[in-house]
Amino acid sequence: MKLNLENHPCFNDKVRHTHARLHLPVAPRCNIQCKYCNRKFDCVNESRPGVSSNLLSPEQALHYVKQMVVKVPNLSVVGIAGPGDPFANPDETMETLMLIRNEFPDMLLCVSSNGLMIEPYVKELAELQVSHITLTINAIDPEISAQLYSWVRFQKRMYPGQDGARILLAQQYKALKALKAVGLTVKINTIVVPGVNDHHVYELTKELANHGADIQNCIPVYPVDGTPFEKVRKLAPKEINAVRSLAAAFIPQMRHCGRCRADAVGLIGQAMSADALATLSESARMTATHSSDKPYVAVGTMEGALVNLHLGDADEFFIFAKEIDGFELIEIRKAPQRGGGDQRWRDLAGLLNDCRTILVSGVGSKPGAILGKMGITIEVMEGLIEDGLDAIYSGRPIRAPLRERTCGDGCAGDRMGCG
Repeated sequence: MKLNLENHPCFNDKVRHTHARLHLPVAPRCNIQCKYCNRKFDCVNESRPGVSSNLLSPEQALHYVKQMVVKVPNLSVVGIAGPGDPFANPDETMETLMLIRNEFPDMLLCVSSNGLMIEPYVKELAELQVSHITLTINAIDPEISAQLYSWVRFQKRMYPGQDGARILLAQQYKALKALKAVGLTVKINTIVVPGVNDHHVYELTKELANHGADIQNCIPVYPVDGTPFEKVRKLAPKEINAVRSLAAAFIPQMRHCGRCRADAVGLIGQAMSADALATLSESARMTATHSSDKPYVAVGTMEGALVNLHLGDADEFFIFAKEIDGFELIEIRKAPQRGGGDQRWRDLAGLLNDCRTILVSGVGSKPGAILGKMGITIEVMEGLIEDGLDAIYSGRPIRAPLRERTCGDGCAGDRMGCG
């Protein structure tokens, strides 16, 4: 391979005006709840992490990249940064990276994560020559960290407050050590919240420098509607520059961050073009299982009106078909019994082998991977079954979950999804 590590525009200020990046939104789920994050909004004029207009499967992502390397000839790096956390979606993340690496051996690959669950995949990342990793680390004091996170989900348990903060920090230290041991370049993103961790950044940066971090991006908190920090004071440029100047004593600072979306493409700071958005939407509609030999859609629902059951919680599935004047409930099928491990999902694939898609409100990475390999597509959404069926049968993308759309023609994408 001929990877030029200098050509990553987020890690090298000298190339940000000449080299483009592309983010693939293949990771919708997240394993922590940041108090500054709300991923319900979808506004194409808004640029911030956690926002994406579409979701892609690994195969769709490869198709999208193939289109964009032609449309964006200065594309030098492909990354995964959400809209959730890549390693809360490890199967989708690793399969996507493998597909891109096999097709584009000279392309830089990067991943941005909170660090909670990346450590088990470090060896595989290195084998795929993923060269750049970003870890978001906001505090090394559990008391401060607890003010920034509502909960942490680790090994199928939810940990609130300082308990979750301690687990997150321990995992982040393990991740940083493992990443540096295999020679990857690591950037630390630190969200700076006035009155919470702004006074703590100096200590944090000093500690992370001792653990081998290569570069740091101190990002002023972005007030987002519907979060505990929606009314937090914005840091003035001179304030965040003062924080960066102190941190620069230990780690080189990134000062050109564009708060990239999970589906960002182009130069840093460049708005997503209409052509890129259309190509993303077209790729999201490309689903091999949408064919006439699979006429039905299975739905996880409590009452038959809303998509409101997680795949693992569904003891039965409502089976719908497309009719001339709408949709018809064909039958209700009992799901395989719980507790069968991986075999449960293989049995479910057989049960629903005439269904092009399963609509559910959530799905675990392992069941999703097993069903995917057996040709079953899963779409995650929340809302009216009819809306989901209409999207499936018309070939329109489904957002996961269906996001509030409050934008009008005059939207400027100021800060809260509606301008």
